Amino acid sequence: MKDWRKRPRRRHSQELKAQVLAQCAQPGASVAAVALAHGLNANVVHKWRRMTGEAATPLASFIPVALPAPAAVQQDIRMELRRGTTTMTIVWPSAAAAECAAWMRELLR
Repeated sequence: MKDWRKRPRRRHSQELKAQVLAQCAQPGASVAAVALAHGLNANVVHKWRRMTGEAATPLASFIPVALPAPAAVQQDIRMELRRGTTTMTIVWPSAAAAECAAWMRELLR
């Protein structure tokens, strides 16, 4: 049985490396699939990519996105009035705050 550790290192031509790296650069290409198709270990191909600077994907540039203005959240005026044993809960739209104040003045006279 031959010891695998004594096997000489494989040397790959620059042409093969360029061909493999070009295939890896294709959209949707898998480095592992390309390496397997060429009888290479995927880690070797990843190392070639790092050495040539191809592994780093370009950062996406900033793209401003226009967002619609958020809808104004209209809070309601909420009041709880107690007179003796009677309790009233009043919910009034905040857009009509002046009318709410007038109503309260009349109610509390």
